[in-house]
Amino acid sequence: MQLNLTRDLVFFDVETTGLNVVRDRILQIALVKLHKNGQPPTELSMLINPGIPISEEAMAVHGITPKELANKPVFAQVAQKIWDFIGSADLAGYNSNRFDVPMLMEEFARVGMEFDISKRRLIDVQRIFYKMEPRTLKAAYRFYCQKELEDAHNALADVRATIDVFKGQISVYEGKDLLDEEGNVIPAPIKNDIQVLHDFTNDFNFLDATQKLKVQPDGTVVFNFGKYVGQPVKEVLKKEKNYGHWILEKEFSSQVKQIIKRMMKEL
Repeated sequence: MQLNLTRDLVFFDVETTGLNVVRDRILQIALVKLHKNGQPPTELSMLINPGIPISEEAMAVHGITPKELANKPVFAQVAQKIWDFIGSADLAGYNSNRFDVPMLMEEFARVGMEFDISKRRLIDVQRIFYKMEPRTLKAAYRFYCQKELEDAHNALADVRATIDVFKGQISVYEGKDLLDEEGNVIPAPIKNDIQVLHDFTNDFNFLDATQKLKVQPDGTVVFNFGKYVGQPVKEVLKKEKNYGHWILEKEFSSQVKQIIKRMMKEL
């Protein structure tokens, strides 16, 4: 398919040290420029030494280690090359409006380059996906049950529809393998089994819904907020008992407080 371009269009993606747009850094960037004149696409891809540690969570996703980046250039050394490659092109990516574009803008700003997007058109492919395939109960009811949901947002009607959608999902997916985001095949993850579905639908990287307590790969629970972020909860509570009491008195969720109470009792 030939895209109707009136300006060059650069699709790009970044891998980073973490998910914080302000604090984290780019360690890999790949750009593909589609030319308005129809010439073959041009590509630019490079590894970048971020100058700060890479979070374990990020490393688990992209697999890029500090050792691989040790002798790579820092962003300041490649900024002009990236800037020139993009030129006056419009930008596109997947979840790029919320992550890749602001991340790139921050990197340019750190080296004194103001990357102006006010006159560029931005296309976020994820937004097309989400808008054209809405993830609402009404849309799910239509997809899995082939019926229109009447009385949407009436609590009882919504609950009944959710049950029908749940049954429809089991019917559609039971016995089907899943190809995950890393390209791994997970054999038939959906079964008519509540324990199996519990395991499938929960994120066990966190102990609580507000994501204040994170579970490390080795099973250690660490704080995901505040001055002790990244430090083992039990070790902190053991050294500074007042911190546990402070959490119990502040506006944390009851789930967090229950977990903290339990851990304090175990010390």
